Amino acid sequence: MGLSLLFTLGSLAQETKTTKEVKKVTTEQAEKNKKEAEKKKKAAEKKKKAAEKKAAEAKKDQDKKVKEAKEEISKAKKETDEKVSKAKKEVKSNSASEQGQTKSAAGKAKAEAKTATKTKATETKTKVKKTAVEEKEDLKETAISKAAEKKVKDKVTGEYKGKKVFTGPRGGKYYINKNGNKTYID
Repeated sequence: MGLSLLFTLGSLAQETKTTKEVKKVTTEQAEKNKKEAEKKKKAAEKKKKAAEKKAAEAKKDQDKKVKEAKEEISKAKKETDEKVSKAKKEVKSNSASEQGQTKSAAGKAKAEAKTATKTKATETKTKVKKTAVEEKEDLKETAISKAAEKKVKDKVTGEYKGKKVFTGPRGGKYYINKNGNKTYID
């Protein structure tokens, strides 16, 4: 009996030693995992902040381009108004036959100015496009867009921004966006 008591006490002492080692190893592993998770979280936050900063800069650039375009349009409008007012002044000072000629000249100047402003406006509209983030988001294919492509009975005529281009019954060219809607191409 005394001998069995010694064996049990010896085995209990060894068990506590091993359990202490196991607990120590598991706590160290848990701390290590916790530190790694914090590092990953910080890295993800840095990436998110960088993306937000980049998006903000892109928006500022776009706003700046829009503002410049508006200024160009207003300048062209002022020039047109000045030409028209000069032509009107000339009309008042000339005789009747000359007035007809100056009115036609004023009309021509006005028409030229209008076409110039229209072309400038269309140029600026083409310059102001979606930001890179918006384009990337638009290019994503979803289950909805894939299902919509299968439902379309129009003819596939090419590819645009990685999407299939379809031609409708009246000749309009379009692709199916990520929401499953038709997006027409000029």
